[in-house]
Amino acid sequence: MDVDLIFKIAAIGILVAVLNQVLSRAGRDEQAMMTTLAGLVVVLMMVVQEIADLFDLVKTLFQL
Repeated sequence: MDVDLIFKIAAIGILVAVLNQVLSRAGRDEQAMMTTLAGLVVVLMMVVQEIADLFDLVKTLFQL
């Protein structure tokens, strides 16, 4: 597992948290929620890609 992936997820989390706080303080709660959901979707897509790579590796390893 790459350490870069962990850093990318952490950076996205920090960025989303800051944007969420700024938008919430400005009274734009709907945009804050959409920003949070967009960050979650981006991270989930990254994780799903890594899981797909893992399944391909297991498939190749056991010659299935």
